[in-house]
Amino acid sequence: MASDNNEKCGHLERLEGAKEGLTLLKGDLLDPDSLSAAIDGCSGVFHMACPVPSYTSTNPEVEVLSHAIKGTLNVLEACKNSKVKRIVMTSSVAAMAFDLHKPKDAPLDESCWSDEDYLRENNHWYMLGKTMGEKAAWDYSQKNGLDLVVICPSLVLGSLLQASPNASSLVVLKLLNGSSDSYENSSVGVVDVKDVANAHLLAYETKSASGRYLCRNKTVTRAEMIEIIRRLYPDYTLPTRMIEPQISLSMAKEFSQKIVNELGLKYTPVETTIKETVESLKEKGLF
Repeated sequence: MASDNNEKCGHLERLEGAKEGLTLLKGDLLDPDSLSAAIDGCSGVFHMACPVPSYTSTNPEVEVLSHAIKGTLNVLEACKNSKVKRIVMTSSVAAMAFDLHKPKDAPLDESCWSDEDYLRENNHWYMLGKTMGEKAAWDYSQKNGLDLVVICPSLVLGSLLQASPNASSLVVLKLLNGSSDSYENSSVGVVDVKDVANAHLLAYETKSASGRYLCRNKTVTRAEMIEIIRRLYPDYTLPTRMIEPQISLSMAKEFSQKIVNELGLKYTPVETTIKETVESLKEKGLF
């Protein structure tokens, strides 16, 4: 399914094999009839859509939270009515990693949940929407006997299909476009977009797949990211001044490898992912 905005979904029609194997249907997460029409007859569903708050959001409780929860439940209701065999849902590491009550040396694994009170108090609406939406999905699927598998990616980088940057690629773009001479003294878990796509396929095709799967390759500091780009592109002007972040959270030292051990996912080297991100941003004229 896609929106009726050709600027948002036109690139999908240009994918190799799309003419023969891809059908785009107009869908609205808040319109159950549109979901039922699209899902009817499907044996599997990948639920990836989630509202992302804009800087102009005036009521994030409605624009983000209620839409994230209600939209997810509408998808699952349509799946139940159509007797879908398996649903693979895209959540986020954001639904796992933000728990200030957890010991600093505790590993990050599939048992971890972000603290909803902390996210709400700090206006982290996207992260809260992901957390509440996933919890609602588990509650509904368990009560209704649905086979649900959830992928929780970290920061997703790599080549872009669409013409405009998304929130993830902006992390790299801001290092390239001269918008700032500084970078934060912080770390981020990185994963390649192709690996995330493969993780979803493995979760659907592997009969024994179950529960949540953290999908993150490697922790990279902003300084390390800049050094990788500088090594690959020595002529680029990159930020040189490190500043402390406004909110400092300790990064776990150990991370679950369930997705590798159970699904056999193989990760792309981080250097390759960063290079492909830069090349894609450059190809699309974004810096």
